[in-house]
Amino acid sequence: MNQNTLIIITGPTGSGKTSLALDLAEYLKCEIISADSRQLYKDIPIGTAAPTADDLARIKHHFVGTLALDKYYSAAQFESDVIDLLPTLFKSNKYVVMCGGSMMYVDAVAHGIDEIPTISNETRTKAYELYENGDIDTIRSELHRLDPEYYTIVDKNNPKRIIHAIEIIMESGCKYSELRTGQTKIRPFRILKFAIEFPRDILFERINSRVDKMIEQGIIAEALHAYPFRHLNSLNTVGYKELFAYFDGKMDYETALSRIAKNTRVYAKKQMTWLKKDNEIIWLNPQVNMLQHIIDRI
Repeated sequence: MNQNTLIIITGPTGSGKTSLALDLAEYLKCEIISADSRQLYKDIPIGTAAPTADDLARIKHHFVGTLALDKYYSAAQFESDVIDLLPTLFKSNKYVVMCGGSMMYVDAVAHGIDEIPTISNETRTKAYELYENGDIDTIRSELHRLDPEYYTIVDKNNPKRIIHAIEIIMESGCKYSELRTGQTKIRPFRILKFAIEFPRDILFERINSRVDKMIEQGIIAEALHAYPFRHLNSLNTVGYKELFAYFDGKMDYETALSRIAKNTRVYAKKQMTWLKKDNEIIWLNPQVNMLQHIIDRI
């Protein structure tokens, strides 16, 4: 088919997305867009399982290691940046591969995201202070006061989602529920989504092995280097949070490592729950030739 096509490779953490995307991009002689909200940041490649130097030399990547840890970035900004970039990439190749497991980033490009205001540093600080000076019940109560409609559907155990909604309300002066249209944007290119699906027990074994590999690669030293910046949102993620707690003496070393593996498994289950709701996804069986399966579909 002679049509510009964005091929999305997604799936839960530890499922082998990066390797498959590299093989596919090499076959198609195209470039890769990373859809990972943490691989964007510099100085934390081990904990985010970012493409290695060899991977980056093999295939040109976009949105990997481009931001300082203290910089704010959002799914809305990612949508805008990717949509601006794609016409340039399509000039040289009718295919582009996008790889990542940050589901809001993937959805932002595939379906579009509602127009929301850019959050100022002042507003972000105020919103996070509500949480830091109180607890999750504090921000739940504040969101309920500001926007009872959105409060009924927000994940009440996810402080980042709650804080983000409060930020938007503070910045815009409007209820977040009023800004959410949920309308799908029409893209001037074809989109194919593929996701890798392992049986849960095998996926969890891969995640446990991945944590061991990160230790071997030096995540402890990486986390120590990032420790002075532990208050930043970019480091509010699995791997670093547990190691920071270890550095602070709040848990021992073995507990920190087991928590990293456990919390990574929890995150993978959340990713799978999100993906299973997407009827556009073509599921890939890792026991067969996944690359050939994709080639046959494009």
